[in-house]
Amino acid sequence: MLIALVVSMVPWTGAAQAHGTIVSPASRAYQCWQAWGSQHTNPAMQQQDPMCWQAFQANPDTMWNWMSALRDGLGGQFQARTPDGQLCSNGLARNNSLNRPGAWKTSTVGRNFTVRLYDQASHGADYFRVYVSKQGFNPATQTLGWGNLDFITQTGRYAPAQNISFDISTSGYTGHHVLFVIWQASHLDQAYMWCSDVNFA
Repeated sequence: MLIALVVSMVPWTGAAQAHGTIVSPASRAYQCWQAWGSQHTNPAMQQQDPMCWQAFQANPDTMWNWMSALRDGLGGQFQARTPDGQLCSNGLARNNSLNRPGAWKTSTVGRNFTVRLYDQASHGADYFRVYVSKQGFNPATQTLGWGNLDFITQTGRYAPAQNISFDISTSGYTGHHVLFVIWQASHLDQAYMWCSDVNFA
């Protein structure tokens, strides 16, 4: 019992030493960790949540360290230095499973919704850039590229805090879309990029 408890705590300890992610609408890695982190060996995952299953099979660390999808020194050159097809992994090979198209679980949103970041290290933000995949793009069969995105907004600065939220206003979207968010952290030139799967209802 004690050994099992210690083992179950190890992944969280690694993640807690890292940074942050979008928790609502949940980023792909966070959604998988939230749904399956405590039962990642459950064979039911393969049938009930095949995209999280393939991600755990490819590299469990992607989910355990859902806070650590960062890259240093991009200098704001997000598009030039992140190839098409690697947006959801933030160009990190270890997180490549997050780029795969398929039946990712979605969060239902309306045309106006709130994005929430949890930043364990309280770095603050120079800004967030928010995109939504174009109407007609199919996340179940297509890999996301820059040309598949509509730019929605860029926020201003946010002071260091563990919880940051901002409101998004959209129009014309229905069904399954990818919400793509870039977080430019304030403490260093660190960029984070995430995909969250949303269903516009």
